[in-house]
Amino acid sequence: MKTLILSGFGTNCERETALACRLAGGAEVEVRHITEIYRADPQGRLTLDAYHFLVLAGGFLDGDDLGSARACANRFRYLSVPGGGTFLDQLVGFIRSGRLVLGICNGFQLLVKLGLLPGLAEGQGRQQATLAPNANGRFEDRWVRLAPDSASSCVFTRGIEGIELPVRHGEGRLIGEDDGLVAGLMERGLVPLRYALEDGTPTEAYPHNPNGSPHGAASLCNATGTVMGLMPHPEAYHRRTNHPRWTRMDDTGDDGDGLRIFRNAYEHLANADFAAA
Repeated sequence: MKTLILSGFGTNCERETALACRLAGGAEVEVRHITEIYRADPQGRLTLDAYHFLVLAGGFLDGDDLGSARACANRFRYLSVPGGGTFLDQLVGFIRSGRLVLGICNGFQLLVKLGLLPGLAEGQGRQQATLAPNANGRFEDRWVRLAPDSASSCVFTRGIEGIELPVRHGEGRLIGEDDGLVAGLMERGLVPLRYALEDGTPTEAYPHNPNGSPHGAASLCNATGTVMGLMPHPEAYHRRTNHPRWTRMDDTGDDGDGLRIFRNAYEHLANADFAAA
């Protein structure tokens, strides 16, 4: 199964994301620059046709000008790809064929602003939510505990009982186009991970919830569970020794908690049948 990680214009996590994918079982992992999507030469142009798993890595796309990932969302939505259509059109086809998409931090912000999360709405790609500046007005760099929704159909969180991951963002507060959106998404199982206290109870309290997201929402997925975005960084905890307290933790093996998310993706892909894009 081939994995594509997009880089450029301010991403800064593509290498550790590629390593996490390889450690989790990704045999063919490619890091490609966004500009390759728009090459005039068909032989060198990047398309999604050959890939089964797309990862949108973290960073600061376009310097977060106009807001996090807004400029790149506009690029994908409105800039035509040589040969016809836009890259957003390709993304929609990729998702509808059953392939996997994971957006991490800035990648999550991109998926939301493209209207691909919480899911394709009427008027393909209409934005329904955003990731606003943290409630405390500060950039947050800390470790958090996450509680999964065991009833969610999310491919990436299957079998996970609770994990710790680091966050590093200034715009991670999930808000919807109306006050009831996040609560409604929770009822439908589309909030697969929530910020939690030490005992695993979801929380809105700082610092356990670093950005003030309502209901402790740390992620979103689509209805089929094949697209997920999350603010914490699973690729940054691919080895036990990534954790700042690793010497005081029980020795449960070499893997960090974040690797479970990537392993789930490849286990799903190994047994998946894909529709035509």
